[in-house]
This record gives sequence, structure tokens and C-alpha cells, in this order.
Amino acid sequence: VQLQAFGGGLVQAGGSLRLSCAASGRTFSSYVMGWFRQAPGKEREFVATISWSGDNTYYADSVKGRFTISRDNAKNTVYLQMNSLKSEDAAVYYCARGPKYWRVGEPASNEFRYWGQGTLVTVSS
Repeated sequence: VQLQAFGGGLVQAGGSLRLSCAASGRTFSSYVMGWFRQAPGKEREFVATISWSGDNTYYADSVKGRFTISRDNAKNTVYLQMNSLKSEDAAVYYCARGPKYWRVGEPASNEFRYWGQGTLVTVSS
């Protein structure tokens, strides 16, 4: 399984970006997908996750109402629409493939076996 995240870049505070993550393999639609991020000097943190069908989503409190995770199983792609970006959103964003089962609540990063290479989001004030 290979995951490739792209779409990062430099954006002004208050602006928007859409990240994409393309996955290889024929079983993409069977798995939970997630986005995590890591800012310089900080630990990696959970951002959002989506069930295999796309019917269920869960967000970190810090991004709730501003970010939207979605997926297109026909394209083997998961997205993260980021609006109203803040300086504290600046980080390297990683997509990851989780388990097949969906559960409510923040997942642990060790539930995600496969990770993309990350895409850098920079927010200027």
C-alpha cells in the first residue's frame, strides 16, 4: 500500500487549502482513513478520520467546524478541506490508512498501519 499526499503550500491566515491523498491498491474502500499533522518541535497529532463508506467522520476539537474530511472510493483518494486556516495549523500533514472497523472517538496513531510521506502546510499571518 502506498499513500501519496499532496496539495500543501503557503496560504495566508484565514485562507483555504485542500489536501489530497491518493492510495494504491484495490482495497482502499474497505478501510478507515485519517489525517494527522506534526508541527516543528511538536508531537504528531490527530486531525480527522473517516469511515470506509464516508458516512462517519470525526475531528479533533482544534479543527472542528473548519476542516472537512471526505473520500472518493472510486478514485482511491481522501481529501482534507481546510478553511479559516490559522497560524497554529501550520504543519506537515500526513494521511494514513487505518483499520477496517469504525469506532467513535479519537483514534490512536498506532491504529494506522500505512502512512504517506506528508505535505507541508505553511500559514502566514
